[in-house]
Amino acid sequence: MTARRLRWAAWPVAAVLVAAVPAAAAATPPEATVTVDARAGLATVPDTALGVNHAVWDSQLGTDAVADLFGAAGVAAMRYPGGSYGDIYHWKDNTAPGGYVAPGTDFDTFMGGVRRAGAQPIVIANYGTGTPQEAADWVRYANVTKGYGVKYWEIGNELYGNGHYGANWEADDHEDKSPAAYAAGVVAYADAMKAADPSVKIGAVLTTPANWPDGIVGAGDTGTWNQTVLSIAGPHVDFVVLHWYPGGSTAAEALSKTEQVDDMIYLARDQITRYAGRPLGIALTETNTPIGMNTQPGALFAAEAYASLLENGVFTVDWWDTHNGGTALSTVAGYPDYGDYGLLSSATCLDGGCEPALNTPFAPYYGLKMLSAFARPGDQFVRASADDPLLDVHAVRRPDGDLAVLLVNKDPSSARAVTVDYAGSVAEVFTFTNGASSITRATSWDRTLPPYSLTTVVLHPAAAPVGVAAPGQPTATTTDTTATISWPPSASGVKYEVYRQEGGQWGETTATSLTVRNLLPGTRYTVNVLARDAAGNVSWASPPLTLTTGAPAASSCTVRLTDVNDWASGFVGGIHVVSTDPTTDWTLTFSWPTARQRVTSGWNGTWTQEGAAVKVISSGSLAGGVDVGFVADYGGPNILPTAFRLNGTLCSVG
Repeated sequence: MTARRLRWAAWPVAAVLVAAVPAAAAATPPEATVTVDARAGLATVPDTALGVNHAVWDSQLGTDAVADLFGAAGVAAMRYPGGSYGDIYHWKDNTAPGGYVAPGTDFDTFMGGVRRAGAQPIVIANYGTGTPQEAADWVRYANVTKGYGVKYWEIGNELYGNGHYGANWEADDHEDKSPAAYAAGVVAYADAMKAADPSVKIGAVLTTPANWPDGIVGAGDTGTWNQTVLSIAGPHVDFVVLHWYPGGSTAAEALSKTEQVDDMIYLARDQITRYAGRPLGIALTETNTPIGMNTQPGALFAAEAYASLLENGVFTVDWWDTHNGGTALSTVAGYPDYGDYGLLSSATCLDGGCEPALNTPFAPYYGLKMLSAFARPGDQFVRASADDPLLDVHAVRRPDGDLAVLLVNKDPSSARAVTVDYAGSVAEVFTFTNGASSITRATSWDRTLPPYSLTTVVLHPAAAPVGVAAPGQPTATTTDTTATISWPPSASGVKYEVYRQEGGQWGETTATSLTVRNLLPGTRYTVNVLARDAAGNVSWASPPLTLTTGAPAASSCTVRLTDVNDWASGFVGGIHVVSTDPTTDWTLTFSWPTARQRVTSGWNGTWTQEGAAVKVISSGSLAGGVDVGFVADYGGPNILPTAFRLNGTLCSVG
């Protein structure tokens, strides 16, 4: 092996890791550096983090065997009664007209399995063919009569699939299937259900950014599904529900999709802020991968997707599904794959062979189990990154001072080797390798990341952490070039440090606010606040704050960008430009917020794009305003630009 170092600075300052590949892979392999920064705090792991879906068609629902497997994997949430069945299922008589319900899968049986596993339930209230009264009766039975304490209730499943946008897979008996009608229904359900138990949390169904029908305005609507639902139902609900099946034609492509998570959740939160006007939780209650569902790519995707979503503050991620049944036998990463979305084998027989015995865990099950060893409720994610495209890394700091690092080697054929420079010791190492049927645990580490593997390293500091209280959630007000960041005080006699993730310290103060200047317009920043006492001890990072600078309040030019027509993978954009500058030859420039957006054609000007930078050159008086337009493709969340320059002058946005 050609050694490359994995270096950790003493806790709690930033940690730097460097990975290695076998010498045979390249004569002089480039260094791949992984950085873990304890000052860059992300979300705290919730007690509902690791979730799964259960379904009433599954004869194993609620059985001790399944509950014990989920308990051993650290599953913390179970969703019921099963995807689209949520809109045909009637809980009182355990029926789903038009679908199959297995014997012994009623709500009480489900709750027995939930309790045995030590998990929490997430329940879909029937919107499609049910009523608010039926849902309220369910809440009353669950929480008043039985005392189950069911906290989270979704109103329907994928209601945007009720035919309003063309595709029709979700049952919906309402004559009006528009987003406005669904939103009004959510309000009625929320009112009735909270009257039965005011403590319940109600979730409304949204479309996931960059996933159909996101961005589409249906016939007769005044806005998209998300805009309409949030505007009407936002004041009445507690969280929103997303589903994410990112696709991909190869394992490598499917595994690369997790890089979209940061932008996906950022855009979802932006929509919540703009249209609901209040913070709402985000639950991602279905996800899976199209490649290697039962083999190692599925395990890697599960670990990477859950970690990415949770560090972005999603409060539960729920795998689809417990059992689903095989569809096609193939060989993936050298092992049989059955095209089965289930975590556990259904013992299905296919052309060419049969699945293993009933309830045998597939590889993604171990991906979840690895996550439970890595990120525990109360741990705080901290930012981690790698410059090796085949090595992903996530990290959490624990209340006892331990640091856990999850290393995902996505190279199917080559190992990585690492050494550790850390002021402490290796406490535990967990590894799941390609084709394995269990996770190995050790108290020493040979510094090797096998091909296609998951490795969690728990590092124990040499000295116990000093308890300095962390500041609370920061807030900010912004202009085009400034941000004033404020936060609740943590303790007396401390100095606060405002820290920009991936950018270093912005400043320090003994006050509880700080104004930062000379920022770039139209740019997203994520910051934390830390407290330092007189002895130099540093607190945990505050919860993260993501802010975006905008455009100046006044300028000699004004630009308005409109998403005229969207089809969830591209859109027609219209730009209206007004200026007091008498110049008739002009150039307008802007930059896309992501690398996945590209102008494919334009009109009323000459359009070019280099990297993320877009330029349109045209002529004519701008005094009365000029309209130009373009067609753009996007391969992920479509975050629109907010900063435009006309002949070099930063414009206001109208």
